[in-house]
Amino acid sequence: MKISCADYKSGDMQILLHHIYEYKKGLRNLVLHTMSKNEQHLAEGLLNRKKIHYRIQDVNTRKINVFFGKEQCVEIVKSFSNKSLSDFSDEEDFILGIMLGYDRTQQCDRYIKRKQTRTSIRKSA
Repeated sequence: MKISCADYKSGDMQILLHHIYEYKKGLRNLVLHTMSKNEQHLAEGLLNRKKIHYRIQDVNTRKINVFFGKEQCVEIVKSFSNKSLSDFSDEEDFILGIMLGYDRTQQCDRYIKRKQTRTSIRKSA
C-alpha cells in the first residue's frame, strides 16, 4: 500500500511528524506519542521507513502509546514489559520521565510523593 502526504493530515499524524522532526534534530532522545489506534499502520510504516526504533503499547481499544527514539531508550521501555503507564513502579515512572526529558527536579518531587503515598497506604492497611 503506497502512502501519500494526504495520509498524514490528521492531527495525530501531524503531531507525530513534529515529534519525529524534534527527534531527528536531537531535541529528544525518547518520545511518547499517544494517538488513535486506527492510524497505527501509518505510524509504524513511517517509523520503519525512517529507521527509527519504536515500541507500541495499547492504551485502550481506541488509543495507543508510541514510544520511539534512540535504540537504548526504547530497549529500556521494552524492559518495563507491556504494562500500563499507571502500573509502572515508582522507579520505572522516574526513569521514563527523565528519559522523556521532563524537568529533573519535578521528576524527583513526583518520585518522592509516589513513594510517600505508597508507604502511607501500606501503613494504613
